Amino acid sequence: MSGGLVALLDDVAALARLAATSVDDIGTAAGRASAKAAGVIVDDAAVTPRYVQGLDPKRELTIIWRIAKGSFRNKLVFILPALLLLSEFLPWLLTPLLMVGGAYLCFEGAEKLWEKFGPGHHGPEKPAAAEDGPDEDAVVSGAVRTDFILSAEIMVISLNEVAGEGLLSRAVILAIVAVGITALVYGVVALIVRMDDIGLGLAERESPGAQRIGRALVKGMPKVMVLLATVGVAAMLWVGGHILLVGTHDLGWHGLYDAVHHLEELVAHASPALDGLLAWLTNTAASALLGVLVGAAIVAVMHLIPRRSHA
Repeated sequence: MSGGLVALLDDVAALARLAATSVDDIGTAAGRASAKAAGVIVDDAAVTPRYVQGLDPKRELTIIWRIAKGSFRNKLVFILPALLLLSEFLPWLLTPLLMVGGAYLCFEGAEKLWEKFGPGHHGPEKPAAAEDGPDEDAVVSGAVRTDFILSAEIMVISLNEVAGEGLLSRAVILAIVAVGITALVYGVVALIVRMDDIGLGLAERESPGAQRIGRALVKGMPKVMVLLATVGVAAMLWVGGHILLVGTHDLGWHGLYDAVHHLEELVAHASPALDGLLAWLTNTAASALLGVLVGAAIVAVMHLIPRRSHA
């Protein structure tokens, strides 16, 4: 009896060690997948603050929370199950679907440029908080749509990083990535948009140093928000263009991707000490240019042609 009990305990211990190893492996894989998608995470954090620019400061956190809930829903309810099913049965469809999303991002970014610099532009863009008050539902809806595309790319990149794992492991890893990245991105966004309040709190303290920092935050945050709004538009064009650039390569159309890669090598060779940075900047500029061209073409189709047809 004692021998059987000892054997049973050995089996339980072995299973516990196996489970611990599996948890460690899943955690490591989730971290690796998240790191691989770091570029898109930065873009997501840059895009989101522009949605609350000009809104009632008292409503900013509420709106960000609503967008964050939409992001959780995008990743866990829609994207995760769809990616798992597609990866099992229709893996070839992932790239075309992602490219459709990339084209949508290019359209959104180019449309913002058209609104700002197009012939119908009549001065600074009115803030979202118009005289009748902000349409929060429209703000949240637009933000969640954009988040869906960025979230899809994050999840696809993460999926590609753990493609060799089993179905259950993939599901757990992607769920961890979805929750962790969403909490990180919208936590940072919430901190950014409330930084002016933090500055006011510091400015009211007795410490001269805290007061200086607080006044600097209060004075500088409006400029930071404008900068982030600009970066957000640029990020949509960059990410959308990069999705299309990589997608054409994955589908077997190598000419454009190879041309950009060749340009990266030429620029990198010009300054070996900064080869990595220069290659990245070259790829980013090429992706953004592609995003502008594709986005402008879609804007023309969506706006100019319908306008002429009604002329």
